[in-house]
Amino acid sequence: MISRTKMGVIYATLSYLLWGILPLYWKAINNVAPFEILANRIFWAFIFVGILLMRNGQLKELIEVIKNKRSLLFISLSAAMVTVNWGLYIWAVNSNHIVESSLGYYMNPLIVVFFGVIFLKEKLTKGQIAALILATTGVLVLTFQYGKVPWISIALAVTFALYGLLKKLTNAGSMVSLGIETALVTPFALIYIITRQINGIGAFGNITAFQTILLVCSGIVTATPLILFAKGAKRIPLSTLGFIQYISPTMSLLLGIFLFHEKFTIVHLISFGFIWLSLLVYSISETKFVKKEKKGDIVS
Repeated sequence: MISRTKMGVIYATLSYLLWGILPLYWKAINNVAPFEILANRIFWAFIFVGILLMRNGQLKELIEVIKNKRSLLFISLSAAMVTVNWGLYIWAVNSNHIVESSLGYYMNPLIVVFFGVIFLKEKLTKGQIAALILATTGVLVLTFQYGKVPWISIALAVTFALYGLLKKLTNAGSMVSLGIETALVTPFALIYIITRQINGIGAFGNITAFQTILLVCSGIVTATPLILFAKGAKRIPLSTLGFIQYISPTMSLLLGIFLFHEKFTIVHLISFGFIWLSLLVYSISETKFVKKEKKGDIVS
């Protein structure tokens, strides 16, 4: 029989593997406008998550969350953040910016730490300070070499980190909050989809049957990794989850370089090198912190 921790590792790994191959999914429907892919992703995620919530008997929980004005406010803001994040990522992938988008998700844990200091008044450890300095150096290398800020990377990292922060401030389960988030933006998504169809430029009827299936299944593709992640996060330590999370951007980076032949120069390597080093320092720092906390719990 597989232990609880091993099952947690399996669930978490599967979730990040699925997130890692998302570029392949969006590339398969890259003849559809990015905003239309986004609109369909939102709508079909709403349908799929709604079915799951009904099946799991979580509608009562959903209603209770909606009644809480504070939770609803934070979920509304998180809905805006995840919509921007999804839309930007889809556009980046289908505009040949997979390498730059992967940099954003490597940076994400460090942005989360930064926001923790600003918004939650958390104190930085020496390891976290060193990691943030290294990551900033990596971004500056790209900025000064190419004369422009890697805004796609930063925007993806910031929006996803803000999304995570807002989720932390909301007392709701991941599926319930996703259900409300998609419900809030689904009306706008539907208006966009219907308007394009009426004007004869919509995807349905103008793409292959296989691509239509992919578009409809985008809701399942959105929700499934989140379900697996939630199951994994409950079963394994945060330090373990911290290491596993780098599977996704690593896969995207490799796909961008070797399958889609995006530019990856020596400057990119140096920049990514600083980011990777910062993540190594951060991960070691977090592991030591978790071990120290456990010892403290045992003593007390």
